[in-house]
Amino acid sequence: MTQLLNGKVALITGGAGRLGRATAEIFLREGASVVLADINAESVRRVNGELEKIYPGKLAAVSGDQSQPDDVVRFISEAEQALGLPDILVNTHGIFPNCPLLEVSVEEWDSVFAVNTRGTMLTCQAIARRWIDAGVKGSIVNISSGAARSGRPGGGHYSGSKAAVEIMTHIFATELGPHGIRVNAVAPGLVLDNVMTEESDDAHPYVNLTLRGTPIGRTGSAGDIGEAVAFLASGRSEWTTGAILEVTGGTHCGRTHMPLTRQLR
Repeated sequence: MTQLLNGKVALITGGAGRLGRATAEIFLREGASVVLADINAESVRRVNGELEKIYPGKLAAVSGDQSQPDDVVRFISEAEQALGLPDILVNTHGIFPNCPLLEVSVEEWDSVFAVNTRGTMLTCQAIARRWIDAGVKGSIVNISSGAARSGRPGGGHYSGSKAAVEIMTHIFATELGPHGIRVNAVAPGLVLDNVMTEESDDAHPYVNLTLRGTPIGRTGSAGDIGEAVAFLASGRSEWTTGAILEVTGGTHCGRTHMPLTRQLR
């Protein structure tokens, strides 16, 4: 069977993180070459070295702060020098602190929007400018979150930043579509290092409550998200742009853990 991303070059931000690494592994499996980008130079070099043992000659690592325009332009140039101009961008970078709105500081608020929203805008902007100049019909996949459309205590800045990523995905899709550039997003549900299928006394109450409301009956894995990203990045979704694909096990469907009731008395 033909590999989904054969011959493609992908730039994956947050490449040293859980979602970034899993997405990179899936892209490599599907025939792409991958440039990992991360603010943590040591971590991204380590991940690059580990994956290079399995996929020699198919990887490169760059580092920089996605929220700073000069860094973004520089590491995109470094990516091009290493493996050629990427024709796929995946933004998996992000921070997700939790703090009540009555307690959040201006610095905390701004830092979340700087990384999650401005960082996504800058990478999309910089790569799209290069694509338009070079005539590349590229594909961008942003990582949003189920939190973008589901408010929860302590998530004002995080949920707000991801809601902004979703509307920005729509706007980039409309502005870049005439250039043949597609822009989509994946909105994950609860993703853990170790998939849970049953509630546990050792788990955080939030995890147990979410698991109870997940129709599929388990938490997500980073690979679940990476597979969705690979589909949206590939030619198999060539008429899809501006989409927000919810990969949540069904938690986004509403109050899924409510009992079935034909009549309330």
